[in-house]
Amino acid sequence: MDVYEKIYAKNEEMAKVLSEDLRDKKILCVNVLGSPGAGKTKSLIQIIKGLEFENYVIEGDIEGDIDTVKLQELGIKVTQIDTHNACHLDSPQIVDALKDFELEEGIVFIENIGNLICPAEFKIGEHLIMLVTAVTDGSDKPYKYPLAFQKANIILVNKTDLQPYTDFDAEFFTKGVRYNNKTAPIFYVNAKTGEGFEDVRSFLVDFYQEFTKE
Repeated sequence: MDVYEKIYAKNEEMAKVLSEDLRDKKILCVNVLGSPGAGKTKSLIQIIKGLEFENYVIEGDIEGDIDTVKLQELGIKVTQIDTHNACHLDSPQIVDALKDFELEEGIVFIENIGNLICPAEFKIGEHLIMLVTAVTDGSDKPYKYPLAFQKANIILVNKTDLQPYTDFDAEFFTKGVRYNNKTAPIFYVNAKTGEGFEDVRSFLVDFYQEFTKE
């Protein structure tokens, strides 16, 4: 086994332990994937402000704390991970970041690095993967980045207000999603206005209730 295989195996093992530990504590871990500019942070704000659970955010970025400051100003419990050019978060980073919280039952959202490739390849202790894309990203993304769509448990298509100004083809997009993923619900949302997020929150509430029954 070479060094890369050892690193990957260690990450997978730590992710499994973390996932089980959080489940035992009735803490749902949501890994939020999406390309840069898709609206991951704004989507999280719309989701969290309508949930009655305890919510925590781990904000992953290459550099800078712009999004973290934005969340803090809204009273959201958040901590920051700067990867310094690494293209994804890993399990050891998440374990360390969680030490910044006094965790209670609820949901931990992990906003991963803006990238549809590497973050989809690494487990980080999540129980649910939320993929955020946007009409401005184009309707071809399920075809070009199949792994992210294969692994997603819920898909948000953001910036619906801009659809008239793009060539986004919803039918073509859905066909690509369903080729890779038969079950993940697709929600069309607008993180700027909050449109569509009531259904997203309902999905998460139902998922959390089933999650805590197990």
